Amino acid sequence: MDFIKRTNSFLTLGSRLKDMYQDSLDEIIEQAAYKNQWFTPDNIRLSFDGLIRYLDETNLKKWLGNYDFQNITPKKVGVVMAGNIPMVGIHDMICVLLSGHKLMAKLSHQDDVLLQFIANELIEIDVEFKQSIEFVDRLNGMEAVIATGSDNTARYFDFYFSKYPNIIRKNRTSVAVINGEESKEDLANLGHDIFDYFGLGCRNVSKLFLPTGYDLSKIIDQLEQFQPIFNHHKYNNNYFYQKSIFLVDQTPHLDNGFALFQQNENLSSPIGVVYYEFYDDVDTLKNHLFSIQNKIQCIVSNMDLIDNRVDFGQAQKPDIWDYADNVDTMKFLSNI
Repeated sequence: MDFIKRTNSFLTLGSRLKDMYQDSLDEIIEQAAYKNQWFTPDNIRLSFDGLIRYLDETNLKKWLGNYDFQNITPKKVGVVMAGNIPMVGIHDMICVLLSGHKLMAKLSHQDDVLLQFIANELIEIDVEFKQSIEFVDRLNGMEAVIATGSDNTARYFDFYFSKYPNIIRKNRTSVAVINGEESKEDLANLGHDIFDYFGLGCRNVSKLFLPTGYDLSKIIDQLEQFQPIFNHHKYNNNYFYQKSIFLVDQTPHLDNGFALFQQNENLSSPIGVVYYEFYDDVDTLKNHLFSIQNKIQCIVSNMDLIDNRVDFGQAQKPDIWDYADNVDTMKFLSNI
């Protein structure tokens, strides 16, 4: 299958998903939500929104215009996919198949319904994809590897896959930098960056950097609209577990009834908890963020002084050219 045909197939996939969005997706959404209770219908639809945006013709062609895969020699690319949020592995899947390589995917048992559905849709659009998509329990016979996991599993990946061209991704999280000039709308949108997908994604904000003396209640007041997250039993359990630890240990914290806010120098907070830290000087903060950039996926802020910032409410709405860990997957695939 040539490059143009592959591109057109993915454009057709985008159109098909958009057309079936209201009705035909309900069954597959129900299946995925039943298997993984973190995958609520709303969150699954949010992930489909992102996929449809990826496959918008303007976006897709703008992105692909940066690469040349006309004469690619197909390689078998093993992809170890995470399962923390719905279809989190879809970008790697798109990259491998659009670049002309063969996908050998080890799906997370937490997220195997949706990606197999997408694969079946592609095969229905063009049966040639059947020769390029394989789902496996164990990677064998691959010629390159893309693997996403925790810091612990990354050490295993580094050892096991070191002889192959590879991209190994570790734990990352996202932060927000506040300067006190944010509108109420900005702070309300920050709630999406924190609470969408229950905070389980690497693009979710788990840490707030606040100017010294900032009144955190300004943010907390604007997050009230996200109170329904408390009704999800798994999130609720995590919230009460963390709250009990804070109370037993007498840890100072703020509590808005569905999220806990703790002053803490760490970046990654538990589910139901948002860390915050004060800063005195923006330049010093920038240097600090630069020193830990390998732990940060994105920075939400309205400050132009912050490099590669993301607007409030946009952390979970990446463009197709926004690569995980800032590693250009398509460039990698063009060189294997």
